[in-house]
Amino acid sequence: MKCPFCQHPDTQVVETREVEDATALRRRRRCAGCDKRFTTYERAEVSFPAVVKRDGRRVEYSRAKLEASLTLALRKRPVPAEHVDAAIGRIEQRLLQSGARELDSTHLGEWVMDELKRMDDVAYVRFASVYRSFKDPAQFVQILEEMARGATPRAPARRSTRGGRKS
Repeated sequence: MKCPFCQHPDTQVVETREVEDATALRRRRRCAGCDKRFTTYERAEVSFPAVVKRDGRRVEYSRAKLEASLTLALRKRPVPAEHVDAAIGRIEQRLLQSGARELDSTHLGEWVMDELKRMDDVAYVRFASVYRSFKDPAQFVQILEEMARGATPRAPARRSTRGGRKS
């Protein structure tokens, strides 16, 4: 690795440590040319599947969007940030284990709902009301009754308005 200060091609690793969450290595290096020290990080590069939206568009998976969705649903709820990070980790693990190059957004949405149901019922209902586009209070009552019975609320059948494809 080249030195960022003098561009000398020879640097030595002085110290190697795992980053706190064990997702990367932190390396302290010393330049043989100018003797300055600097830090580098080494991370595994993984490729997540593309997400196919309901309208057929394909977008890159975004951890930031997933985190924003969970954070919005959990706003003002007593759920620690560590639980949110763990949920994101489980969802990302499922994405990687799927082995697919593309994944329908409905699968991702259902995985988010599974995680929210494990963390907080109120956040689960909030997310479900937006994700499933509740149109009237009866849909809230239905999902609450299903939760009270311990049943897993089921997604309503979606009607497609284009080309007969259900999304």
